[in-house]
Amino acid sequence: MKSRYLIPLAVFIVIVGFLAVGLKNDPKRVPSPLVGKPAPRFELPTLYDPEEKITPEKLRGKVWLLNVWASWCVSCRAEHEVIKRLARMNLVPVYGLNYKDEEADAKAWLGQLGNPYEASLVDREGNVGIDWGVYGVPETFVIDKKGIIRHKVIGPVNDEILQETLVPLIRKLIEEEG
Repeated sequence: MKSRYLIPLAVFIVIVGFLAVGLKNDPKRVPSPLVGKPAPRFELPTLYDPEEKITPEKLRGKVWLLNVWASWCVSCRAEHEVIKRLARMNLVPVYGLNYKDEEADAKAWLGQLGNPYEASLVDREGNVGIDWGVYGVPETFVIDKKGIIRHKVIGPVNDEILQETLVPLIRKLIEEEG
């Protein structure tokens, strides 16, 4: 009779153990399988000039940053001042990936808050975001001179992430021979 209760109790303890371990993990530290691999290929129109197409191949030879954003994203608004500060540093070109957004809304948002992007690429259906492993917006990628993704930030970039992670990494990548 006691064994009848021991198996469910053991299963319960194992489940509680997994939950306890999972709750200690930081969801923003989910490792990206793309870090260390070539940036996924795309060819997207820019928000302000749909005839202009940008590809990762066109950006080879320089370190660049891709910031995934949308006008409907509250966290994107929170990080926007930080992204503008990064762009003003003129360390690297900052490209936006406007994710699942309406063109008019995206333009109005940038008009109101300021446009830090070298160009903002339009990913209306979200297919490029899927290829890049985007969990949600905002997300930010650092890509090196060879077109390799070197870092991914899940969630909003804040001052601490900017100063302690992104700027040192970008400077290191710029100094590396390409």
